[in-house]
Amino acid sequence: MTQTLEKPSASRDAMPLSGPRLPAAAPYVVGVAALAVGVGVGLILGGGVIAMGVLAAVTFIVGLTVWAWALEGRRGGVDRLATSVVWSAFLVALVPLLSLVWTVLSNGLPALSPEFFTYSMRGVIGDEQGGIYHALIGTLLITLGAAVISIPVGVMTAIYIVEYGRTAKLAKAITFLVDVMTGIPSIVAGLFAYALFVLIFGPGIRMGFGGSVALSLLMIPIVVRATEEMLKLVPDELREAAYALGVPKWRTIVKVVLPTSLSGILTGVTLAVARVIGETAPLLIIAGSTDSVNFNLFADRMQTLPVFIYYSYTQPGVPPEFGQERAWGAALVLIAIVMGLNLLARLVGKIFAPKTGR
Repeated sequence: MTQTLEKPSASRDAMPLSGPRLPAAAPYVVGVAALAVGVGVGLILGGGVIAMGVLAAVTFIVGLTVWAWALEGRRGGVDRLATSVVWSAFLVALVPLLSLVWTVLSNGLPALSPEFFTYSMRGVIGDEQGGIYHALIGTLLITLGAAVISIPVGVMTAIYIVEYGRTAKLAKAITFLVDVMTGIPSIVAGLFAYALFVLIFGPGIRMGFGGSVALSLLMIPIVVRATEEMLKLVPDELREAAYALGVPKWRTIVKVVLPTSLSGILTGVTLAVARVIGETAPLLIIAGSTDSVNFNLFADRMQTLPVFIYYSYTQPGVPPEFGQERAWGAALVLIAIVMGLNLLARLVGKIFAPKTGR
């Protein structure tokens, strides 16, 4: 007679699917405690705000990691440690950005007024009313000239590299030179433009178009790289389908490839404009500085916002407070323009993105 022994079945409670976890409020509790430790030790030892913040951050990371390690095990502790370090690095990177924005806003907002945008600095002495109208006009015209030069050259160069010269040695050489141009200092571009115009017009030449040429040297590599990456993202199946229908290569590029990658190209162009609009060194060399409004890119000096900020802060006049206030106001306007261009790039990328459907 045989007797069968039934294996006891494990209940759901005996075999939990998840281990113990930290409560949801654990980071906040540890954060408050770490802040108290940092402030307390700082007050006792006489440390500054930065020392208190560093001590509080270290205490938070160590405390949360130890608590998670004890309750959740090694895996949970390492996960909490990595998360805490990432958030701490993010907050550290955010501090100078917020500090910069606050400094520019607090110093630049008092300078903003309707007259600030509609008056130039011609004939302004000391604390008389003056504005950035001439610098705004110069910045827009010089940047527009740089875009007119850079966009066709950059886009067509990228088209050659991707569509015609994938295996050609010339395309590889162009790619290498574009990478080199991406890293050249901006003042070198200004010196090149000045040397070029001196050869044509003679020594002492200053004109806005020279600034456009200098900025285009900095803008072209960005346009080439952005366009090249967008063209590479276009599926080869679209090109092959057009070729199978007998469409010429140039028409395939114009009607298929470029419309598909248009959003990315426009985004790259907008970011390239935002990159060069704040350059100072090339414009100091070739565009010069003036107190008057100049609408002609091909004659005389032309003022720009970066150069206006430089001279207003380094040579503010007597008394210096008014010149420095105008410098902060111009800096705020320039930051707003750059931010607007970045937002425009996102909007353009969203509007012109290829529509997908089922």
